[in-house]
Amino acid sequence: MMFGGINSAGASIDAMKHGEASDILLPNQTERVQKVAVDIGGSLAKVVYLTSGPRSQGGRLHFTAFETDNVENCVAFIRSLLDSSSQASTVPNQDQDQDQGDDSDSQSSGQSGHAPVIMATGGGAHRFRDLLNRELGVEIRVEDEMESLTAGLNFLIREVADEVFTYSEDRPMQFVDATADMFPYLLVNIGSGVSILKVTGEDRFERISGTSLGGGTLWGLLHLLTGVRSFDAMLDMTKSGDNTKVDMMVGDIYGSNYGKIGLKATNIASSMGGVYRKTLDKHFDDADIARSLLYMVSNNIGQIAYLNAQLHGIRRIYFGGYFIRGHPLTMHTLSYAINFWSKGQMSALFLRHEGFLGATGAFFKTERDASRTPDTPALELAPDTAAAAAVEPPRRRRLSSRGRRAKAYSFTENFSIAGAIANEA
Repeated sequence: MMFGGINSAGASIDAMKHGEASDILLPNQTERVQKVAVDIGGSLAKVVYLTSGPRSQGGRLHFTAFETDNVENCVAFIRSLLDSSSQASTVPNQDQDQDQGDDSDSQSSGQSGHAPVIMATGGGAHRFRDLLNRELGVEIRVEDEMESLTAGLNFLIREVADEVFTYSEDRPMQFVDATADMFPYLLVNIGSGVSILKVTGEDRFERISGTSLGGGTLWGLLHLLTGVRSFDAMLDMTKSGDNTKVDMMVGDIYGSNYGKIGLKATNIASSMGGVYRKTLDKHFDDADIARSLLYMVSNNIGQIAYLNAQLHGIRRIYFGGYFIRGHPLTMHTLSYAINFWSKGQMSALFLRHEGFLGATGAFFKTERDASRTPDTPALELAPDTAAAAAVEPPRRRRLSSRGRRAKAYSFTENFSIAGAIANEA
């Protein structure tokens, strides 16, 4: 299968991890091509890039991320990728020097003077476009954010084995084959805020909902309340926290389960509501606060997702975005919310590359645009040592935006959902 000029036949996930997610192996990709994509969001900038094996045997997709507040680090890393294209080296990482070029190699490869194109998406692709142009000195081609998200998810569902899974505490990471009857589905993309897209075909989608209460909300509140700056450190805190010391539980009100309406004593009746019940002058542990807020944000997103699925008659809900980043407690909470509100009729679906949907979609659109002429030499990034399997005759399929039907809404569209937010700690 060809996506954006890349042979994705036999794509699989490798255990090797150079960045924020496991590499994707492309054993049948034999042509060296220029491929660097960046998705710059409100909180994080995500980068996807391709390296080739020796003698053009096989390719490898890599994934890494940077805080948007330090976007200059992301730009420096992309610069290091461009510089490394002129020499044969190991996969670059964030600690490598930016200046990795080798003029003699560049001249001998015949690629000197040919600037690659950087595919960019997300709000920051517009905000930082001048910076990217100035610092990288290459063409920056901006792709639509929502189109990139759906294109990236469609690629991962259709082409990459063991990408989609369900999650529960007793059965973590159960892989599912989602290629049969792939459409329609909902994509709940959780970044700084949340966008909910209804996808009805390969290039047909509509943004139907969203909320301003997303990953940025959790990050901001936890920083204000605990002083912790790193999102990963905040997630680590939740592992040891006990939200029942902060939240008001159903059992705190009824003394036991409220079986008549399906609420357990361990369900949350009021997020942070236990603070008043347990006296205002008491000291509360940061880890308990962190766990309570994670439940609050995740529960809210899960309920809004379910209500939209019900409204539009859709049974498949994918959760994407860097907010999740494979965190077990986050996935458990979202899974529990979907299971609770659907009375066990629906399951939340997750992805191993959930934080890189936009960058992946933009990455596979490079070949679609006609601005790069066929004679322009392709960028050769740092090679990898993966061996390639036999090349299958490709069947060409393109991700096109023609016929796309989309509605534009505010990214900070708010929804106030009345009703109890229930979850099991």
